[in-house]
Amino acid sequence: MRQIIRAVLVAFAPALPAPAAAFHAPPAQAEVALLDINSASEAQLDVLPGIGPARANAIINGRPYNGKDDLVNRKIIPQNVYNGIKDRIIARQKR
Repeated sequence: MRQIIRAVLVAFAPALPAPAAAFHAPPAQAEVALLDINSASEAQLDVLPGIGPARANAIINGRPYNGKDDLVNRKIIPQNVYNGIKDRIIARQKR
């Protein structure tokens, strides 16, 4: 029985597609555009985890920020919320 299976596999092997070496695993963290807390709208801020309409308004009213950690330093948001969004935000400066 094994010989028959082997013979069938050998016979049809050229017709089978080659293993897909072109498939790559996705990067551990896809590059995501950072949200600028100095210019983002309330709707854009509201999408961030832990940021609702009230915190979005507080972020807007506290502008401008010299760095994203100003959100915690000025007590705009708590540390645990900041930890959840710090990799998704940036505080760009006006030129």
